[in-house]
Amino acid sequence: MAARDKAQVLAGDIGGTKTLLGLYRVEDGLPAQLRQQHYATRDFATLEEVARDFLGGARVDVACFGVPGPIIAGVSHATNVPWTMEEKSLAGALAASAVRLINDLEATAYGMLQLQEKEFAVLQAGEAPPVPAPIAVIAAGTGLGEAGLVPIGNGHWRSIASEGGHADFAPRGREQIELLEYLSVEFDHVSCERVLSGPGLVNIYRYLCARGSGSQPQWLAAELSHASDTAAVISETGLAGRDAQCAEALRIFIDIYGAEAANLALKYMALGGVFVGGGIAPKILSALSSGAFVRSFRAKGRLDKVLSRIPLRVSLNPGAALVGAARCAMEML
Repeated sequence: MAARDKAQVLAGDIGGTKTLLGLYRVEDGLPAQLRQQHYATRDFATLEEVARDFLGGARVDVACFGVPGPIIAGVSHATNVPWTMEEKSLAGALAASAVRLINDLEATAYGMLQLQEKEFAVLQAGEAPPVPAPIAVIAAGTGLGEAGLVPIGNGHWRSIASEGGHADFAPRGREQIELLEYLSVEFDHVSCERVLSGPGLVNIYRYLCARGSGSQPQWLAAELSHASDTAAVISETGLAGRDAQCAEALRIFIDIYGAEAANLALKYMALGGVFVGGGIAPKILSALSSGAFVRSFRAKGRLDKVLSRIPLRVSLNPGAALVGAARCAMEML
């Protein structure tokens, strides 16, 4: 392996829509970014191709990529990315001594530990635990990612990846039960991701339209038909109060988001806090901060007082996964 100091590492946050790559040099035991660049994932046939375009001949000693979906024996089984990704193939293509693929939420979780307080919005202050305690990370974007951080002593943490976004959607109340019934006609398995993601918000909106809870104005139909990101149109329209049905879809989405964040907190007993990441949360922060998310988060019956003690924060840094992948790459040296 290369000497740790001054080594160069490549980090990546691979998504179904966008891929973010960053080149770092290790300085004083920390990865210092040299440059970064966004790519449209579907503009390239392979990760090797986009990585070579980014590097432009630059040398890297090691690389780490956060990818959506499970990693089994060094091979990615991505759920929203059209690439086949293998550690051995990537190492050969990049002439790197080692390449590691990790779950994107595993990378995000590590990245959360590197962010500063100003890079978070506090939804619930909670109480700091007397000793380090597990942390939960949930992130809705193109899909739904969930992970945990477990303290392992001496200030070190281990990130635990999961595929919790593909666990069953557990509806709360008649409205959400009807939403589940509506989606069950279309999908063999209605996972949390089917309602808690960008496409999930669209599914909720479609359900409301099918239920006949309001007519769709012509201007909105035109915007939706021409939009490259339908979910963004729905959320922005709902936030602005321009359409009651979009606002209702966003309300249901936030209610489900808070409940699932609490489910994850209970499974990890995350007294150390819950971090909300992903691309959607910062864009709807005003709605998340209104109190509805926290009310849903706390609504766990006999465990409501436990949940009221858990710090709850939203990451405002869209590059958290890249930071986490860079840190993982550095640890490989």
